[in-house]
Amino acid sequence: LDTEFLAKQTPGFSGADIANVCNESALIAARKGKKAVDKQDFLDAVDRIVGGLEKKNKIVTPEEKRAIAIHEAGHATVSWMLEHAAPLVKVTIVPRGQSLGAAWYLPEERLIVRPEQMLDEMCATMGGRAAEKVIFNKISTGALSDLEKVTKQARAMVTVYGLNDKLGNITYYDSSGQSEYNFSKPYSEETAKIIDKEISELIESQYDRAIQILNENKEKLNQLADILIEKEVIFKDDLEAIFGQRPHEKTENEVVTES
Repeated sequence: LDTEFLAKQTPGFSGADIANVCNESALIAARKGKKAVDKQDFLDAVDRIVGGLEKKNKIVTPEEKRAIAIHEAGHATVSWMLEHAAPLVKVTIVPRGQSLGAAWYLPEERLIVRPEQMLDEMCATMGGRAAEKVIFNKISTGALSDLEKVTKQARAMVTVYGLNDKLGNITYYDSSGQSEYNFSKPYSEETAKIIDKEISELIESQYDRAIQILNENKEKLNQLADILIEKEVIFKDDLEAIFGQRPHEKTENEVVTES
């Protein structure tokens, strides 16, 4: 067993989490009638614990499978090219839980976050929908969770952290919790329009940026999607084989999140 490779798939796991992975991998191996637990059993166990049960009864057409592969490859490609986006751990198009595909990343543990870091994260999140637009010239409902995430990030930049030039150094966040008892917003209708406009412009600018990155790497995006369709799971090594060394490679290992 390549323990270093397995360790990279479980960053941020506690001792109890790793014990769960070991128990689950033993059960998976036993179900397959194996006498020993191998690497694939451990990977399947990690997927099951992080992503939920595999939906074997979900019928995905070849067209849908390609669309999902392009979407996930879009996330992976954009995040690979951006300095402040979280490095990729792996991408899968195996349906689990409510998701048809997922990408796992290794984000830095930041105590403070700068605007360029938030913008890179938003751009990587929009990479899925941008990839659909670049390859098919169509978009789909598959980007719902991505849109929810970037809208929250953009709203936080504008209304919470005071990172917007139009509104300036102001926050509408109330840490005391007193705003719960207010029946009106702490800003005028005119300001509300500016907030909506700034949020929309932030998201659209990062979507356009993702499209530009993917247009520049269109051939590699298709290559990545083809490997994803064939293997159903790809790792950092697969991206390195296509794109070469990550332009802004960092060596720190931090905590994993699902996207």
